[in-house]
Amino acid sequence: MDLGLKDRVYIVTGATRGLGLASARELTADGAKVVLTGRDAKRAADAAAELGPDAVGVAADNSDPAAAARLIATARERFGRFDGILISVGGPAPGTAAGNTDEQWTAAFESVFLGAVRLAREAAAELGEGGVIGFVLSGSVHEPIPGLTISNGLRPGLAGFAKSLSVELGPRGIRVVGLLPARIDTDRVRELDALSGDAAATRAGHESRIPLRRYGAPEEFGRTAAFLLSPAASYLTGVMLPVDGGFRHGF
Repeated sequence: MDLGLKDRVYIVTGATRGLGLASARELTADGAKVVLTGRDAKRAADAAAELGPDAVGVAADNSDPAAAARLIATARERFGRFDGILISVGGPAPGTAAGNTDEQWTAAFESVFLGAVRLAREAAAELGEGGVIGFVLSGSVHEPIPGLTISNGLRPGLAGFAKSLSVELGPRGIRVVGLLPARIDTDRVRELDALSGDAAATRAGHESRIPLRRYGAPEEFGRTAAFLLSPAASYLTGVMLPVDGGFRHGF
């Protein structure tokens, strides 16, 4: 199936590792060009070099109000166009409702929530018909995850923002989509499993509750993201798609 990605240009934030990098890899594999970002300039450059000449790495922090305009300008200067953005951010600090500090909440709000809103707003102003804005969120949009209270508080709000944005941008032919990963085998998930003191037992427990009985591979998430961002998904907007092996049992 031709996804129609050839020569389309996307920005993928938080793409030096994990789900962002997996998504950028699958986009370029299908012919797209990518501006990928990370907070560390060397890691961003290294990730882009791994993907080849159709990728460029830029040091950017999602919480920087000037980041969005700079990234869109880079896409146009380097590749001549701008077709969409996948907004992926590192997970906020783990913790409990009683244990997380004001400083942790504020830092996460600036990066995970307000940073994502700014990126989406700027992209919306610059995209034309056929453009797409994607959010990498979490299964916590539907059900809180123990030990991730800050994420539980912020991700559902971003899903609501994305849904509102999809209604506003639909008449302009711009789509807005969300991806809700659960247990994907990334460094972040392995780090969270290790917090229990017995990562192997924690993983086995999660896998026993996943209908497919395994964690997802990053490339499985990346291929899903590439499809949702592509012209092949042209009649999908406002959706929040679980990428979780069936972990969410509700409709």
